[in-house]
Amino acid sequence: MSQYDGANKHFYIATANLLNFANPNRIYYDNAPAYSNEDYEHKLQGISDLLAKSHADIMAVQEVWDSEALESLAISLGFKASDVIIPLASNDKASPYTQGKGAQGTPAVGIISRFETLESTLLENVKSSAVIDIPDIGAYQKFQRPPLLVRVDAFGQPITIITAHLKSKRAFFLRDENGDLLEDMDDPNIRVRAKLRSLCMRASEAASIRMAIIERLHRTREPLILLGDMNDVTGSVTTQLMTETGEVNYDKSMRDVSLFDAARVQARYGWMKDVAYTHIYQGMPEVIDQLFVSEEFLPESKFALGHVERVDYFNDHLKWDFADRVTDHGIIRAKIKLYG
Repeated sequence: MSQYDGANKHFYIATANLLNFANPNRIYYDNAPAYSNEDYEHKLQGISDLLAKSHADIMAVQEVWDSEALESLAISLGFKASDVIIPLASNDKASPYTQGKGAQGTPAVGIISRFETLESTLLENVKSSAVIDIPDIGAYQKFQRPPLLVRVDAFGQPITIITAHLKSKRAFFLRDENGDLLEDMDDPNIRVRAKLRSLCMRASEAASIRMAIIERLHRTREPLILLGDMNDVTGSVTTQLMTETGEVNYDKSMRDVSLFDAARVQARYGWMKDVAYTHIYQGMPEVIDQLFVSEEFLPESKFALGHVERVDYFNDHLKWDFADRVTDHGIIRAKIKLYG
C-alpha cells in the first residue's frame, strides 16, 4: 500500500496483461468461446490472487474487454470501482466510445489508481510525423489499441502515467471485409511480408508514443512513467524508439526527454536482473512487459524528485500447465520513493 509519514512517501506501480479479461457470457472474439459464469469467477479469482501480491497503488492493465470485469477485480484488490479508468472497454451506456458494449474488435488498456486523477487522455491518433505506409495497406494513422495517459496526484506530486499495448510480432495477413484470408499463410515469403507489416505498425506506434512523451518531458520537471506490454524486449529498436535511453551516453542533455528502464536504475539492482522474464515466446523467456521512468526518478540527477527503490517480477505462474494459467504474462512492479 502507498505510505506517507511525512519524510517517507512511496508507492507501488505495476503492469499486467490480463489475457482477454471479459464479462461472462459475452463473445469477445468470434473464434473464442464466451466465459461461463464459472470460468469467469475462476479467472477473476486467479488474477486477483496474482495481483494481490503486488500491493500496487497504480496498476496498468492490458487485454481487458469490459470495465465491469475490471471494476470487480479492482474491488477484490481493495480499490474502489471509481478508481478504474478504461474508456475503450466501458459498460456504461452513456459512453461515446462503446455505448456500454465494452471493447469491440480488440481489447483495451486501462489504469487503476488510488491517487486522485488530474487528467485522463486516450492517444487514439498516430502523430502525423509518425505516420508511415504499411506494405499493401497504406497510411497507419490510428493505434490498434490506443494508449492511455493518466496524470495523478501522488502525495502532492503530479506524475504522468502512460500505459500501452503495442502491436504484436505476430504476422499480419491481409483479409477481406468478412475477415477471410486473402493470402497463403503457409507461403514463407508471404509470411515474411506479413511480419514486416506488424513491425511497421509497432514502429509507428512507438514513434507516436515517443512524441507524446517528448511533449510532456521537454524542459519540464514533472515525472513520467511508461509501462505496459511493449511486445518486444527492452533493447529492441521499437522499445528504444520510445525511450531513447542510449542517447544519454552521447549527450547528457538528452536526460530531459529520455526514459530509463526501472530495473536498471533501481537502488537494489542485483542478481534479479538476470532471472527476470515476463513472457515465454516460442519456448524462450523474455521481458516484453516493461516499466520506464523519467529523469526525475534518477537519484544521480540534480532534478531528482525520487528514485526507484526496487523492481520485482511475479512470474512463477508461467511455469504452471497452460490450463492453470489465468494469464500468459508475468507482472512487473516497481517501488518508487518520493523525496521531500
